[in-house]
Amino acid sequence: MPRKRHLSRIAVVQTLFEVERREVEPADSLDRNIKELGEVDGEFALELLAGVTDKKDEIIKSIEENAPEWSFERMDPIARCVLVVGAYELLFNNDAPPAVVMDESIEIAKEYGTDESGKFVNGVLNAMAKKDN
Repeated sequence: MPRKRHLSRIAVVQTLFEVERREVEPADSLDRNIKELGEVDGEFALELLAGVTDKKDEIIKSIEENAPEWSFERMDPIARCVLVVGAYELLFNNDAPPAVVMDESIEIAKEYGTDESGKFVNGVLNAMAKKDN
C-alpha cells in the first residue's frame, strides 16, 4: 500500500504540473498519469486531486504564509505542485501522519524538482506542520 500511495502522490503532482502548463482536463491528465505509473491507488489519487482542487485557495494561502520570502507564482513549478499536495494532506486529510506526508513530499521534490526543491519543500511543510499542532 505505501508504494501505491507514493505513486498516487506522484500522479497528482504530475497532473497539477501538466494542468499549469497546458489546457488539459485534470481528470484526463490524472487517468493518463495513473496508467503510465502502473500500480497506483487510483481512489487515493482521485481523492487527493479533488481535495486539492476544492481547497486550492486555502492551500496557496497557507503555503505563502509559511514561505514569506516567496510568492506562490515565483516558486519552482515542481516544488509548488509538491507543496500543494503535501499541504492538502497536512491541513485537510489525516490519513497519513505528518512525518509520512513530509517525507513523501521531500522525496518527490528531490526526484522531480531542482537541487534545492527538497530543502524548500521540507522547510515550508515543516513550518506548516508546527503551526498545525
